[in-house]
Amino acid sequence: MELRQVRGKNLFIKKSPHSLATEIEASEGSKGLKRHLKALQLSSIGIGAIIGAGIFVITGQAAANCAGPAVVISFIIAAIVCVFAGLCYAELASIIPISGGAYSYAYVALGEFAAWLIGWTAIVQYLASACTVAVGWSGYFTSVIEGFGIRLSQTFTNAPIVYSPDTGWHMSGAICNVPAVLLVLLICLMIAVGIRAAATMNNIMVGVKLATIFFFIVFGVFYINSANWTPFIPENTGVFGEFGWSGILRGAGLVFFAYNGFDTVCTLAQETISPQKNIPRGMLGALGVSTIAYIATVLVLTGVASYTLLGVSDPMSVALNAMGPKFAWFGFLVKFAILAALTSVILAQLLGQTRMFFAMSKDGLLPPRFAQIHEKWRTPVFGTVMIAIAGAFIAGLFPVDMLAQLVSLSVLLIFSIVCFGVLILRYTQPDLHRPFKVPLMPYIPVLGILCCVGQMFFLPMTTWVQLLIWMLIGLLVYFRFGFKHSRLRKALSR
Repeated sequence: MELRQVRGKNLFIKKSPHSLATEIEASEGSKGLKRHLKALQLSSIGIGAIIGAGIFVITGQAAANCAGPAVVISFIIAAIVCVFAGLCYAELASIIPISGGAYSYAYVALGEFAAWLIGWTAIVQYLASACTVAVGWSGYFTSVIEGFGIRLSQTFTNAPIVYSPDTGWHMSGAICNVPAVLLVLLICLMIAVGIRAAATMNNIMVGVKLATIFFFIVFGVFYINSANWTPFIPENTGVFGEFGWSGILRGAGLVFFAYNGFDTVCTLAQETISPQKNIPRGMLGALGVSTIAYIATVLVLTGVASYTLLGVSDPMSVALNAMGPKFAWFGFLVKFAILAALTSVILAQLLGQTRMFFAMSKDGLLPPRFAQIHEKWRTPVFGTVMIAIAGAFIAGLFPVDMLAQLVSLSVLLIFSIVCFGVLILRYTQPDLHRPFKVPLMPYIPVLGILCCVGQMFFLPMTTWVQLLIWMLIGLLVYFRFGFKHSRLRKALSR
């Protein structure tokens, strides 16, 4: 009894992987989450989360400002880092096939307190990322309908609260970003109705953007001018990060976040058929397809148009103009593809957020209503409604683009902890059944940690301050509620 009381007060009490079998079985049946997803659907959701504005916007900026045509090397470097993290995710997903992703993995490998920190970090990652993309979607949507002669007032398409480093916070005169709000509410409705409906919508969006990318590559390959690839690695300007190899490395840091989102697949384990096999396949499949699409697009983009012209918000349009007026129609199609790309990213991020709430609530770290399953739809409706309200509020009122670096720092922190978790479990519980194993142990997890931590230190101090403030709020929530209501802690204290 005395030992149990000590363990009950321990911040780093851990779940046993073997106890998860009971937890998974308890979630099955008529009152639990329903299993619909297979590897192909998971890959589609992963691709939907990964391929977003990055391939249409970030590619051009990284080429024009950092690496030139060698931005393709930047993408390869970023992909390798993601593969390190992805392999670690895949091993943990095969051991711990339960909702929550990195949060659940940390609970087993590092203990409850580390799991709470990851879960709390993931909350700001998912929500801020989804809202930021929703605001970008609103801008593209306004541009598309203007092509049909319909003009929306900026009063209802911009954020009323804006921030400038020079003038600070002030009011813009707008009332609300209505398209962003409606999009967040619509997607949350799709998620609440059911995972199958959300997956179907995502498949359509992914199909549209992959088709657009495919045709851009097929058309563009005949207009490549090899002179645009010379020099392939432009000479450094004398400033670190402006071309040369330092520019390639800085470009890798910039485009790394074009891969953000593949970890969303792990949060869907309890809605996946045979998750030990399908989660690793779906996640690595999404990374593979996205990497091929990125590399092929970048090669065509920098081959058709000079990299010096690509530092705009729509670099693909620059390449299409270089291909001639007969491709003007395709530029309009690209805008629709961008809307599809952004929609699928928002869907994946919000879906991951609701399932993170579900996992944390099941463990008693958040109020139990977040884990309640709707009898008809078999989804956590309350958590979805809360996300809809918070997401609509943030996307409609605030300039959430300033949170982009906070999202990046959060992702890197989570990735590094996941890699560390694989190392810990390999040495503390070597006899666990691992349907999927990270190859070249311990080198790949160690390289993943070093790469992620290294990129974290390239982010500005203001971003670290933002994350610290968010973490302090999280600590308050944990010690006022989570610590007292933890199911595992209560079980150990009996």
